Amino acid sequence: MSEQTRAEPRFLEPGAESLPLYIVTPAGLPEFLAGEGAAFAPWLQASGFEAAAGELRLLPGGDGIRGAVAGLGTDRARARQRFVLAKAASALPEGTSWHFATDLAADLASEAALGWLLASYRFDRYRPGKAPARPAQLVVPAGVNARRIEAMAAGEFLTRDLINTPARDMGPDELENAFLALAAEYGATTQVIRGDDLITQNFPLIHAVGQASPRAPRLLDLRWGSTGPRLTLVGKGVCFDTGGLDIKPPNGMLLMKKDMGGAATTMGLAKMIMALNLPIRLRLLVPAVENVIAGNAQKPKDIVTSRKGLTVEINDTDAEGRLVLADALAFATEEETDALITMATLTGAARIAVGPDLAPYWAQDDAMAAALERGATSGFDPVWRLPFHEAYEPVIEPGIADLDNAPGFGFAGAITAALFLRRFADHPRYMHFDIYGHTPSDAPARPKGGAGQGARAILNALPEILGL
Repeated sequence: MSEQTRAEPRFLEPGAESLPLYIVTPAGLPEFLAGEGAAFAPWLQASGFEAAAGELRLLPGGDGIRGAVAGLGTDRARARQRFVLAKAASALPEGTSWHFATDLAADLASEAALGWLLASYRFDRYRPGKAPARPAQLVVPAGVNARRIEAMAAGEFLTRDLINTPARDMGPDELENAFLALAAEYGATTQVIRGDDLITQNFPLIHAVGQASPRAPRLLDLRWGSTGPRLTLVGKGVCFDTGGLDIKPPNGMLLMKKDMGGAATTMGLAKMIMALNLPIRLRLLVPAVENVIAGNAQKPKDIVTSRKGLTVEINDTDAEGRLVLADALAFATEEETDALITMATLTGAARIAVGPDLAPYWAQDDAMAAALERGATSGFDPVWRLPFHEAYEPVIEPGIADLDNAPGFGFAGAITAALFLRRFADHPRYMHFDIYGHTPSDAPARPKGGAGQGARAILNALPEILGL
């Protein structure tokens, strides 16, 4: 099945013909009904409108729709749910155009505008007979940085498309094609090291994980920008994970098309950076593999010497993500960079710790972490810091080799995985994300399925992290 070309998410220009969308809180509803909304107060009262978060009422006019009123909800409701206005936006009639008829605080206007674009996402690739969706459009609100928010949404759409595509159509070959297409769009340069060349060029862990698949393992390398500080991103690109010889149970494989969510999210972030033409030198590394079963699959208790020279005992072939990242991290630190960030759907332990909505991260540098927290708030992209707890270092040292890829500790699996990666990320400004990459059920601006996490937080933090 061929890929569909997706239109970039865009706002309407100021002055475009559009209908008014009034935005009201429960506390402000009486004043609204007595003033600006007096003409349709009987209709709103008769329909039971209470201005709850995301509640919507279309306003009838003599020749059709006159406008609409959306509920903003209470402060408590907004704290419990991001993008509450996106719920209302999703309920507006297809093909209609709107403008905010209510002045909003700057942060709320930005959240509403971003949520509106994110809510317009549809994944219809496998429904070719379905009529194309025509989500309601929004005139860019006053004071909103339209270009930045459009770039954020476009990057997120790329991430979602990559994660949502089944492994049959998103293996290492297809992920490479998407990677090269992204590079070509923005004039970036690329290098691909594929198959047995991984052995001759000293990427033994990447090769070991992917060697059993007929779809050859590879390392994808993108470079963009010629001046400014350096940022290196590394994204886990395990296009499908059976667990290898330590095979997962059937229900454990149902979401494994998303095991390249780290690659998808770093590619989405790279798209944002390049679309905004940030004054940096960007490098993106993606080890792209399938972890499947065949006679030549790596075996439990194998010991592999990594690119860095550290030996790794393979105590679980299902702990493969940290292996491919290890070689890529070692490669990344062979040249100078000002910040190094990995993103991966790495451990179930991270989900147990913080659930699917938070992106846990580890940071070597406290200033980087503080910048990220601020970026997460302004990007409506929640994160949570976990520690590189050095008391657990002995857990990842098996004795027979330098490192154990799956210690039988039974606790703190996300932390021990982060500590494993840090052994290969020899950099004082290293940051690691253990993301979920999936929204379990529909939420405002986040339909069930693939999801980026942490990318907007990083984007907003880059001026502080890199001194832009």
